[in-house]
Formats: sequence, C-alpha cells, structure tokens
Amino acid sequence: MRSKDVLADGFGRIEGLVRSVVEGADEALLTRRVGREANTVAWLVWHIARVQDAQVAPLAGTEQVWTARGWAQRFGLPFDDEANGYGQSPDEAARVVASPADLLGYLHDATAATLAYVATLSDEDLDEVVDEAWDPPVTRGVRLVSILADVLEHAGQAAYVRGVLES
Repeated sequence: MRSKDVLADGFGRIEGLVRSVVEGADEALLTRRVGREANTVAWLVWHIARVQDAQVAPLAGTEQVWTARGWAQRFGLPFDDEANGYGQSPDEAARVVASPADLLGYLHDATAATLAYVATLSDEDLDEVVDEAWDPPVTRGVRLVSILADVLEHAGQAAYVRGVLES
C-alpha cells in the first residue's frame, strides 16, 4: 500500500462517521448544546468540512469548495467566507445553523476534493516542506495527517454530543 492510499483510506472514513451522527437529526438537535459554551453538532460538522476544505485547497492550489461550489451562499452564515471555526467564540459557534442535507452535502464535496487531491500525490510530494514556520518544518504529508487527525477528533466529539443529547 502506498502512502497516499493510507491517507485516502483515512479521509474516506470521515463522511461515513459524520453521516451516522447527522442522519435522522433535526435542526433543533443539531443546534443544542450539552453545556452553555459547548459546541453543537452543527458547528462541529461544519468545522470538520471547513478545516478540511480550507487547509487542503491551498495545498492543491485550488479554490475552496466552500466558495467555488456555492456552499458559503447556501449556508448564509454571518461570517467572512474565510471563517472555518478556529478561534470562534461560543456565541459565534451557536450561529452555525444548517440542515442535515447541507452539512452532509458540504462535507461530501470537501471530502471529494480532498480525495481527488490525495490521488495525485507521490511519496516525494508528501516529503515536500509546505510550512517552514515550525521546527521541524512541516511536510505536505505531515500537514495532511494533521488535518485528518483534527477532523477525526471532531467527528468523535460530534458523535459524543449527539449521544449525550439523546440520552
């Protein structure tokens, strides 16, 4: 198995994990919190897609699907198009309201773009340094693993939140 195949397998699991959290939920469940400042399922799922999209698009040299495919307009969130959830306050996170279909649709498009990009990579591409601001510098492969770890962590959080809300 090649390195890009391992990455593709990992990114390919995200949609199924998130789908099991979102399907059958209504907007009320998706926007409820388990605590006053806790993230909602809607915010977590939106953030999963945004993180993947906002970080993979620059690596791929493409426009984010958030804007290119009209998701920013469809969601109509009160944030700049560049917002992806990092550094948002609990009040800002609570403003993410979306239907299950939109959350899953955007995640699907973001994941498809990621998988299309990963399919083009060689092992040499994965060794290329893409960020020298860190010590050691970050390679393309390390950045992709970091993105994958982040979105999988948030998928687990979303599943936990839904489970708590339904218990």
